[in-house]
Amino acid sequence: MNILLTGGSGFIGKNILESYLVKKYNIIAPSHSELDLIDNENVKSFFLSHKIDVVIHSACKPGHRNAKDPTNIFYTNSRMFFNLLKNSSFFEKMIVLGSGAVYDMRYDIHKVKEGYFDTHMPQDEHGFQKYVSTKVIEHLDNVVELNIFSIFGKYEDYAIRFISNAICKTIFDLPITIKQNRKFDFFYVDDLIPVLEYFIENKWQYPTYNVTPDKSIELYELAEKIKKISGKDLPVLIGQPGKGLEYSGDNTRLRNEIKDLKLTSMDESITKLYRWYSENIHLINKDFLLFDK
Repeated sequence: MNILLTGGSGFIGKNILESYLVKKYNIIAPSHSELDLIDNENVKSFFLSHKIDVVIHSACKPGHRNAKDPTNIFYTNSRMFFNLLKNSSFFEKMIVLGSGAVYDMRYDIHKVKEGYFDTHMPQDEHGFQKYVSTKVIEHLDNVVELNIFSIFGKYEDYAIRFISNAICKTIFDLPITIKQNRKFDFFYVDDLIPVLEYFIENKWQYPTYNVTPDKSIELYELAEKIKKISGKDLPVLIGQPGKGLEYSGDNTRLRNEIKDLKLTSMDESITKLYRWYSENIHLINKDFLLFDK
């Protein structure tokens, strides 16, 4: 089976390319120079010259606080999505990696179910683009959207992503910093691999699924877990008092779809990630940890 992976050079894409999926499928992960997803003719030409069975759409222009160019998020990401969709006659199915931002992060999102979608229309470009895509996906049979809330693992941006940032700070004996304590759904990137495998192999029942862990966790609790795993008694500094808005989703639909889905515990996943950073300390720039963006 030939699989087109977009965003192969990104955090999730790199983890997919290092997973067991590359032994099971022929995964094609073209660079930007090989496939420009916002260029209509280039995308069509690619499909004409490559036999593709499944598309995993992981590419996304980021708009986070560490993005090099946070402009034109809606245009760029919409263009990529619709260029792929326009060529859907060339493939059997497409798996879109979506976001919990589709539910509108201006509000407290507490274990929301997929049916909560469209209760609010996101105002930010990233969330609104996901909203528009979901509106279309709801009416398609060969496209499924996996709404990921907070995913973590190796290759993520440790300068801003909380779990990796906290791990790297403990390695360099720096205090763990929290802007404001909040509750999140942190999903270990290794657990995404069997989820993708399922949707590659099977026909799904619904157009969208929340990809979340069974339990949410507060940032302060995570910081304490990381401290314990590190074996170091470092301070945890919290910038703002109180608790921020929750960001979590209900995974009942996913659990009912994939009956035997096994998820790594938070303690085990943090331990694995801590070990990886310790073994790859040369990849960490300490200067990026000295101030918080």
